[in-house]
Parts: sequence; C-alpha cells; structure tokens
Amino acid sequence: MTKAELVELMAKDAGLSKAAAAAALDAFVGGVTSALKKKDGKVTLVGFGTFQKVRRKARKGRNPQTGEKITIKAHNVVKFVPGKKLKDAV
Repeated sequence: MTKAELVELMAKDAGLSKAAAAAALDAFVGGVTSALKKKDGKVTLVGFGTFQKVRRKARKGRNPQTGEKITIKAHNVVKFVPGKKLKDAV
C-alpha cells in the first residue's frame, strides 16, 4: 500500500477530505519521527505495536563484489514489534 492509497482509505473511513487525511498522516509520521529522535525513543500504540530506536554495534562485514573485509560502523535503527491485535489479525 502506498501513501496515496493510505490517505484515500483514511479519508473514506473517517469521512475526511483527502487533504485533511494527508495532513493527519503527515502529523503522525512527524510525531513518531520526533519521538524516535530522542535519547530513549519509543512509541507504543496499544494493540498495534511499538516503534523503538535500537543501537546496532559495530561489526565486521564483507563487500560481496570484491570480497574485501570492511568494518560496519555502529548506528541506530528502528525496530517494530507488532501488538497482539495486529498479530491476531494477520
């Protein structure tokens, strides 16, 4: 599903205009992004799931084209854990 399809579905289900639904979706994405930027970033939506910032450690890897060994730097990633209602629905 694309963002445009999601906006259309939100507008239809909530009885909103597409512009209002797009603004609501943008506000949601912006809110989740800003919450995850914080030190202990975490967003929990009961029944849907949890978005959490996790720190990946530095590790050694290999370039698949050349076979050369490389070091992959430590960095933050976003992890999503689905909630019970979402698990049961899927």
